[in-house]
Amino acid sequence: MASNCIIFHLHVHPTAPQYPKFPRLPLTLAKFKTIHNQIYHSFPKRCVVLTPSASSSGRFGVRKRFHKFDPHPKLTNDDLLPTLPSQRNYHWWRLASHWIGIVVGVPAYYMAGSLVDLGMAWWQGIATVVAANMILLVPLVLTGHPGTKYGISFPVLARSSFGIRGAHVPTSLSALIGCGWYGIESWIGGEAIYLFLPNSIKQSSFSHVLPWLGTSPLEFACFMVFSLAQLAVVWKGMEGIKAFQKYSAPILMVLTSFLLVWAYVKAAGLGHMLTISSRLSSSEFWSLFFPSLTANISFWATVALNIPDFTRFAKTQRDQIIGQAGLPIFMGAFTCVGLAVTSSTQVIFGHVISNPIQLLGQIGGFTTMVLAIVGISLATMTTNIAANVVPPANALVNLSPSNFTFRKGAVITALISIAFQPWRLLKSSESFIYTWLVGYSALLGPIGGIVLADYYLIRRTKLSLKDLYSISPGGAYYYSGGFNLAAMVALVIGILPVIPGFMQKVGILSSVSDAFVVIYNNAWFFSFFSAGLLHWILASLRGKQN
Repeated sequence: MASNCIIFHLHVHPTAPQYPKFPRLPLTLAKFKTIHNQIYHSFPKRCVVLTPSASSSGRFGVRKRFHKFDPHPKLTNDDLLPTLPSQRNYHWWRLASHWIGIVVGVPAYYMAGSLVDLGMAWWQGIATVVAANMILLVPLVLTGHPGTKYGISFPVLARSSFGIRGAHVPTSLSALIGCGWYGIESWIGGEAIYLFLPNSIKQSSFSHVLPWLGTSPLEFACFMVFSLAQLAVVWKGMEGIKAFQKYSAPILMVLTSFLLVWAYVKAAGLGHMLTISSRLSSSEFWSLFFPSLTANISFWATVALNIPDFTRFAKTQRDQIIGQAGLPIFMGAFTCVGLAVTSSTQVIFGHVISNPIQLLGQIGGFTTMVLAIVGISLATMTTNIAANVVPPANALVNLSPSNFTFRKGAVITALISIAFQPWRLLKSSESFIYTWLVGYSALLGPIGGIVLADYYLIRRTKLSLKDLYSISPGGAYYYSGGFNLAAMVALVIGILPVIPGFMQKVGILSSVSDAFVVIYNNAWFFSFFSAGLLHWILASLRGKQN
């Protein structure tokens, strides 16, 4: 099967390079490879891309026409170039494993439990989670399409709608959210380390909370240790991440099954979960449902926006679609597990334990401790690395390809995550859902709406790879000084109406009109559709003027 994006490196030499001297014969294979690599890297690279075309079978073929382009050094490096055929090794089951690794984590476990904690019945919590993920699946697959078709990551795709320089705005916003999530996940992993420390250490002066920090030095140290452990996996680049996800997904499924079986046996069945009824009236339910739906969509909004970072490795569009279709299934199944286990703790321990880390600490036993550390570490790292390291790292590389690499971007992501103080974001279910999740959806919603409106409604899925890597004023995506003003205006107008509701939620404003409350509770929907529609209208008007 032919890949839909093939890149060759052709060597040109505008100036005479200094060739390495060949040794006298006999020449060994190892020496020959060394000399070849020295000569290869002494030349500048020029890309020749075969443009994709759909074949009659639905899989991708290639046209015979070649498009030569010299990627500008300010816009590319090895991490930003379209993927090679040899890198297109994601079948649908690999993408499904990717989602299993992301879904099985402590925050997802928290999600439905938080909804029940706020008054929903068990089935209402599960239905809300599944409905949100089915809605999210649509922009997820649509945004993944250009990644598979052209082999490009999200920062490169954003250049087509926001401009060569304007793309830094959406990628930077998305990167900041990713940094915040990286901190949250790392804090959860650090909690697991802290929980299993000896009591003599936990009772020392290092475990006392520092008011200015908001946590204890010991807990902060555990947070940093877990953060550094993740960077060890990231240090091997995307290949290391792929391998880590491939082998961790089945382990996580087994460990999750063990936890469910334990709860079933200890609680003599799962009937207690079925007795959890709603504490809300009809009007109270609907006032909770819509912001909860928005929060659950926001839960994966960063991944949905940056999904081309992964679908660029998919073999075909069929693989990326089928692989991603598992998201609502996996999320719904894991939500059921979380609710079942949480409700069983009422029977087993006499009180509800919604935090899985605390639950594993209550179970006790050396074997349980080992399994808990392995399970929580794997669950947290697979989610964090795939969802919250790759997007910020790629965004930083796009910001300055000559100064940043994927590794450097990952390290900076870890450092920025500290500033978000994740221990404060996880104080309560309300602050986690209504302040963090709903709040940042107002930033990611309009970006997704603009990118999809531009790619499907304006460009009809046709992009120029040459111009995506060109800084020439005559390029298709140079617009006005490298910025697409239509996209910038649509982005700002999509965000502004949500700000009053956010300021009221965090306590800056004492009260706002009901209209702003409704807009904030539906921040992702409002900003996504309003910004996308406005961008389409402005671009259409500009096209008529031209």
